[in-house]
Amino acid sequence: MRAWTGLAGRSPAAAAVGAELVARWAEPHRRYHTLDHLLAVLHALDALEAEDPQAVRLAAWFHDAVYEGRPGWDEERSAQLAQARLPRLGVPPGRVREVARLVRLTAAHDRVRPGDRNGEALCDADLAVLAGDDYDAYARAIREEYRHVPDEAFRRGRRAVLTRLLAAPRLYRTDAAHRRWEERARRNMAAELADLAAAQP
Repeated sequence: MRAWTGLAGRSPAAAAVGAELVARWAEPHRRYHTLDHLLAVLHALDALEAEDPQAVRLAAWFHDAVYEGRPGWDEERSAQLAQARLPRLGVPPGRVREVARLVRLTAAHDRVRPGDRNGEALCDADLAVLAGDDYDAYARAIREEYRHVPDEAFRRGRRAVLTRLLAAPRLYRTDAAHRRWEERARRNMAAELADLAAAQP
């Protein structure tokens, strides 16, 4: 809540929206898309430049506020939540639109246009986990969030996601993120792909 208050202020409306967001991020069915992930994204943003840092940080708070393990749908509902809640805090309409746009970008991370400094910063921060020392714990948490999916279907889908990410010329769009995280993230994802192949029946 301290991070939220510093961003949104101390009005009763801000406190109510902040409490709602914290409750959403703390839902018991989540394993990876938790408050820890939110704080990690906010921390990663400290190292990245954006055109509108406030919009990017607001988008970070909302980007997985709705999470039911339905890619695309979750991000759309999260964007709609931002559009519904932010005007109550006095956020100008243009910034509300920008926050919603940024939230929608996180659905696939591959629709960021060159020169979109806000989108580049948010998507890079969201993917910073791929370069982490605790990558194996991240991968296990993702599997737990999709525990309703049979093993083979999960392996197939996960291989497709990792292969798509690795095929990108640059995983991270900002120079700062590229320098810090690109090499380690590619090693981590390649190792997970190898593990998935080894687990193939």
